[in-house]
Amino acid sequence: MTWLRGGGRAELIRHGLRGVEKESLRVGPDGALSRRPHPRAFGAALTHPYITTDYSEALPELVTPPQRSQWETLQFLCDLHAFIGRRLDGELLWPASMPCDLPPDDDIPIAYYGPSNVGRMKTVYRRGLGFRYGRAMQAIAGVHFNYSLPATFWPEYQAYAGDSGPPQQFRSAELMGLVRNYRRSAWLVTFLFGASPALCRSFRPNGHELLTELDSATWMAPYATSLRMSDLGYQNKTQARLSIGANSLPEYVAGMRRAVTTEEPRYAAIGVVVDGNYRQLNANILQIENEYYSTIRPKPSKASKHRPLVALRESGVEYVEVRTLDLSSADPVGMNQSQLRFLEALLIYCLLSDSPPIAAAEQAEIDARDLKVAREGRRPALTFVEAGRERVLSERGLELLDGIRAVAELLDDQRQGYVAAVEAAGEALRDPERTPSAALLVALKGEQASFAEYALMLARTHAAYFRDLALAPEREQLLAETARRSLEEADALETKDPRPFGAYLRDYFDET
Repeated sequence: MTWLRGGGRAELIRHGLRGVEKESLRVGPDGALSRRPHPRAFGAALTHPYITTDYSEALPELVTPPQRSQWETLQFLCDLHAFIGRRLDGELLWPASMPCDLPPDDDIPIAYYGPSNVGRMKTVYRRGLGFRYGRAMQAIAGVHFNYSLPATFWPEYQAYAGDSGPPQQFRSAELMGLVRNYRRSAWLVTFLFGASPALCRSFRPNGHELLTELDSATWMAPYATSLRMSDLGYQNKTQARLSIGANSLPEYVAGMRRAVTTEEPRYAAIGVVVDGNYRQLNANILQIENEYYSTIRPKPSKASKHRPLVALRESGVEYVEVRTLDLSSADPVGMNQSQLRFLEALLIYCLLSDSPPIAAAEQAEIDARDLKVAREGRRPALTFVEAGRERVLSERGLELLDGIRAVAELLDDQRQGYVAAVEAAGEALRDPERTPSAALLVALKGEQASFAEYALMLARTHAAYFRDLALAPEREQLLAETARRSLEEADALETKDPRPFGAYLRDYFDET
């Protein structure tokens, strides 16, 4: 940190590239899950760079291009909301991570991407997720934050580190160090920004040891921060057995390769092709790399034409994808600048801090800590184990904030709110009632509303906000033209690759 403070070098960590991927369920005016297809007015989900779908046909995903400021990122996301808001035809975007009142599992529609080979692969992959984990779990929504440091940072930092190796290798090694440190501190993000302590009863009709009844339609966990990140959401037993280390890029790639090439007997029992129809892409532990649910992923350049596993091996780590954020239901776009500023400062702190290898014992501590904070992070005087020691959550969090604040001060050259974001985090650690998860439970009780009723009220409020939001003519034109072009590109893909689907899959997986 001392190195960055001198000689104007703080500029090296400012203006990195950042982007977000934000998911939201489409619901009808009554809050029921939409059964309509992805609106054609949005463009083609298969080929649109900014408006696609995640698991379900009713789960739009809005993707911002890389931007050099948090403001530009949120402005683009806001414009995407305004654009689709005018084309929802009476439907609404569900503002919470935990889903609306869901129909039976088989009635949750899987995203459809057309008959091209690449489109079929996307749909079959999602069909496999439904067989493996249930469709309801895939209806959970979240926010992913993508971040890379400025290109000018790396040569200076490599020279400071005294490393004379290939620049790509240095960058990848350092970013894997960031990944390890983020794994160690992801619990802090869950505590500060988790916003899913309650859910519709339809999501878990038979209850769970963690849940108590708030009303006849709502389950809640009194001290939970993020049921999305708990064992009710993405922390499932099958993936808990995965051991994909991040102590080096080769180790990570080798672990991922094992997962995508090793058959899992339970998935083999599902079948791959049954009665002529694909149920899943394969019977391996992971069908493809995207199935790995983790708090953070090292990512290769998006320009690569290879599958992610091969691209990482060939070109190294280009950026990181943080996957810990719940939707902030109080914010119309599902997040706010304070969250993104805190995350940016945290990621740079993770990069610059010592990052020793993570042994199996430490990984077990990390997993237990993440689960405990997701399930009961606001419990008074909550403790967890770190490095073999019992630590009080609030005390450990405040210790981390000391280092994160030092980074925020370097980023805050024009009082942009980075330090304020860290200070707000400190207030939440001292008083958990200041967290979004606590605020949601207070609102539900104050409004005497079920989770579904309250979320629907917010959805209507947010829809009105975007209806009244002026969209710059040039942005409107860009998005309309992109939608039109995406439809043409999707149509062209249907005749571009004449291979039978089975041959297409074999060629894809042979690349591993």
